Amino acid sequence: MARHVGRGRWRWMLARLVWAPVCGLAAGGIAWAVVRIGLDTADQLSSVIGGAAGLVGLAVSLLTLRSPAPALPTAAVGGGAGGRWVREAAAHASYRAPAVPAPVRGRDSQLADIEQMAAGRDGGLVVVCGTGGLGKTTLAAQAAQQAEAQGRAVFWVRWQDDAARLAHDLTRVVKELGLAEPRLQDAQSGQAALVDVVWEHLAAVRGWVIVIDNVDTPRSLGPGSEPPGSYRGWVRPDGAGLLVVTTRDGAPDTWGPRARLVPLEPLAYDASGQVLRDAAPGAGTVQEAAALGERLGGLPLALETAGRYLANPTSRYRTFTAYEHALATEFGDLVGAEHPQAADQEVARTVVRHTFDLSLTQLHTDGYTLAHPTLYLLALLAPAPVPRALLTPALLTDATGRTVTAAELDAALAGLHQYGLINTPGETLAVGQVVLHPVVHDVIALTTPPSTDRTTCYAALDAHLTRTVHDTTAAGRAGWPTARLLAAHLPALLDRTSDADFTTNRDLLDNLADTLHDAGAATEEHPLRQCVLDAETHHLGPDHPETVTGRHYLANALDSLARHQEAADLHRQTLTDDERVLGPDHPNTLGSRNNVANALYELGRYQEAADLHRRTLTDRERVLGPDHPQTFASRDNLASALDELGRYQEAADLHQWALADRERVLGPDHPQTFASRNNLATSLFALGRYQEAADLHQRTLTDHERVLGPDHPRTLASRNNLATALWTLGRYQEAADLHQRTLTDYERVLGPDHPHTFASRSDFATSLFALGRYQEAADLHQRALTDHERVLGPDHPRTLASRNNLAEARAAVARTQRRRWPWRRARP
Repeated sequence: MARHVGRGRWRWMLARLVWAPVCGLAAGGIAWAVVRIGLDTADQLSSVIGGAAGLVGLAVSLLTLRSPAPALPTAAVGGGAGGRWVREAAAHASYRAPAVPAPVRGRDSQLADIEQMAAGRDGGLVVVCGTGGLGKTTLAAQAAQQAEAQGRAVFWVRWQDDAARLAHDLTRVVKELGLAEPRLQDAQSGQAALVDVVWEHLAAVRGWVIVIDNVDTPRSLGPGSEPPGSYRGWVRPDGAGLLVVTTRDGAPDTWGPRARLVPLEPLAYDASGQVLRDAAPGAGTVQEAAALGERLGGLPLALETAGRYLANPTSRYRTFTAYEHALATEFGDLVGAEHPQAADQEVARTVVRHTFDLSLTQLHTDGYTLAHPTLYLLALLAPAPVPRALLTPALLTDATGRTVTAAELDAALAGLHQYGLINTPGETLAVGQVVLHPVVHDVIALTTPPSTDRTTCYAALDAHLTRTVHDTTAAGRAGWPTARLLAAHLPALLDRTSDADFTTNRDLLDNLADTLHDAGAATEEHPLRQCVLDAETHHLGPDHPETVTGRHYLANALDSLARHQEAADLHRQTLTDDERVLGPDHPNTLGSRNNVANALYELGRYQEAADLHRRTLTDRERVLGPDHPQTFASRDNLASALDELGRYQEAADLHQWALADRERVLGPDHPQTFASRNNLATSLFALGRYQEAADLHQRTLTDHERVLGPDHPRTLASRNNLATALWTLGRYQEAADLHQRTLTDYERVLGPDHPHTFASRSDFATSLFALGRYQEAADLHQRALTDHERVLGPDHPRTLASRNNLAEARAAVARTQRRRWPWRRARP
């Protein structure tokens, strides 16, 4: 049928194209003859020309009669009569796309992709997918609106979980697009399958966009039970126009290899803020809107809910900041409020509290009966990544009271992932993990699933968290990645603990914090130390020795986070308490004095640090003996302070002594031995013994990578020091490459605001300077100076060094520009 129509159209168009120029030539020839040879002769000649034109006209007419003009114009994209007909075909109100009431923010790339496919000649299938509330329908409606503005016929079909209804809708669409009645009768009489007739016509006509919205039960699309990806049903990629499907099912297997998946993610925080300000422009600043958008996780439905609330003049909270603060205690009333008509699916889709229930209901219908209890357990944990190792069949068995197999749990997690209710970050991560969107987390936690008890679930979680922590801390370095993930979920366990179990659970958190300290994970360690100290202060009192020890550990964690002034204040408080409670010579008191000295060192107060370290070293040698590891630490720390004071030979001698003692007592592979070797290399560097320093740094780096791993902060420090030594030896390109790698790792591991990251950036800039890349060096030094001034203050020695480096780089840039553009004297 499609081939016959195409051939007829071709002949009809050819007849028009041939006949028009023939008539024109005949008329032109007669006029020319009259002018050039006179009326009588022209009359004779015109008869000849007219006869020839008549013969040509007869041939054209016969061709036209064999292939009459098609009943409908060609649906060509780009305007003209055919383009107008296509647009008019979509005039029925029941198939119009819904209006988009507000600007669509943060989806420019997705809209551009869909627009490009709609404008192409190949048509295709686009699947906009993601969990409830991400704005799939809004995106599709905006894309439909754009397509309509460009002259395409747009049809909007609402999936109603009824394949027969979909068949009716698509049949009406193709009739509007010109499907011949005889061909439709072929389908009705059984001579052809209706679905094939529909798609045969959709493949022959261009210029259309069809949207099938909310296809959350794709296996019901029909006809038959085959998945849509078989391309034998109502959803196919074979049209000459574009078919757009919106769905919560984002599994590639569902939609097949030729579907273009457009998975939606939460909006970026700046786009989230724009959505909020579109709805409530007077509720606060751009920054305040972005902060609320971050709290709501960039979920468009939650943003729209908050925006409507803030725009209402009778609302209790009228600013972004007030609303954000209220979410801590009133989430269920603000974002998670129930709707009285939630039984209606169309209503439920528009309400944050109920939209996720639609997916859970569908999963249960599909046989994933563990999906809801599994998601609920995840929601009872902290809103942070959960290690996959915690999610075991035993946990689900204890929580639900039914025996759960590994296969059932795997299927439940796969179903939740398929419907976008959980996310599993990249395959490059060291351990498997599961992540809930923060709004999904908070909403799911509001309602306990049927046949599930909240108290029983908490008891199961606490027991299995305890077991997982024990396994993780016993695994050594292999357990470090899991320890990082577990840290966020332990404080709530301590909050729920009874007085009888306090010591046991406090020790559990302490052990995990110790593991994190060994891993160099200060960001994760710090909240645990703070939680333990708060609990000890509450249960034991502020002067209890264990509380004082907790304060000491918290101060060390603050030091590792480069919050040196806070650490110094806390260390001084701890030292005062130790001296009062334990006495001046107690080992804990000496440890506190050592820690105060370290904090002073980090604050750039090197002379005070050296004096306090020397006093502590003397006391430790007397109280603990010369071969105690803490005595070695005091000797090493004193040497580092002397180094900063320019007393390099004294420092080198003390570092050499500490290294020999540590190798003898602790062994060559102990991290403290590595620290002494690194410090000795630094002193040799200061003494101008660059090759010795480089060799020692290379050995230390190798040892750190082998024992602590490539991402440990001490490993990064070793790599940075080696790069500096190579720079001094004139190996500038090697140094620059190593500094750049180290800077990237520091930013990833410690974050952009850690002083070690600042120092690494400054060192990389110095390497670029040595390579003659002065402007790049100046830009990096400027950034390093700004960061040093903000975090360490304007008078810190590292800030002063950074300012000096910037001045030198700027001077080099100026010299280069003068050489490139020399001043010229004016000629007399």
